Amino acid sequence: MPAAGRVLLRSVTMWLLLQSLLLLASCLGSAAAFPKGCYPSEEEGLKTFRCSNAQLTEVPRDIPNDTNKLYLDSNRIPFLPRDAFRDLPLLLELDLSHNAIVSVESGAFRGLAEHLHSLDLSSNRLVSVSKDAFSNLKAKVNLSNNPWLCDCQLQELIRTVDLAAGSSGGIVCDSSTQEEHVGKAFLQVIADTDFCNVYKKTTDIAMLVTMFGWFAMVISYLVYYVRQNQEDARRHLEYLKSLPSKQRRSEESSTISTVV
Repeated sequence: MPAAGRVLLRSVTMWLLLQSLLLLASCLGSAAAFPKGCYPSEEEGLKTFRCSNAQLTEVPRDIPNDTNKLYLDSNRIPFLPRDAFRDLPLLLELDLSHNAIVSVESGAFRGLAEHLHSLDLSSNRLVSVSKDAFSNLKAKVNLSNNPWLCDCQLQELIRTVDLAAGSSGGIVCDSSTQEEHVGKAFLQVIADTDFCNVYKKTTDIAMLVTMFGWFAMVISYLVYYVRQNQEDARRHLEYLKSLPSKQRRSEESSTISTVV
């Protein structure tokens, strides 16, 4: 083989080797950026990012922003902060089941309203969540198997979200403002009980009791004031009777005009 050919072949070989090394370094760099136990894949044509059973204690960063399906289930995530998924505008499905979530901040799902159609928060430690945390969210939401406190706030939440099919029976009262509801399915309870109306009635009664208390205090003060004046007037009249008649008539006239 001519020398020029050997040089060209060597150059092409070196170039291909360099490209392979760069590609390998890029792949390794991308893998290193993901949390341990997390990896991207493609399922049914949708870009998926899986972090199931990855021992996570927070929502990971550096999730590819073109992710369509995100699995964060079976971890130890305790709460969802504001804007936790802000950089995932194309997210369609979000699985947060089997974590230790006790709190969801208002705005945690900001930016997901347009595309998200499935949100799984089942099997966590949610006791009470404001309806504002799910404002404008159109996704089907699974809230089953959480230790819910059945009260007006939960009632407002259930009326705000669109529950996933078959999940409503799993929303059970672990505790309640009314003891007889503990252990019962929440939708069954609110069929007969309006927690928010009960709260309003309780508030109205408290206001009436407070107003009655103030009214009673005012009446008591007026009665005391009148009786005190009567007593003072009686003592003054007795004093006048003890005076000589001329001076007494003068002071009686003064007293009567003052009382009138």
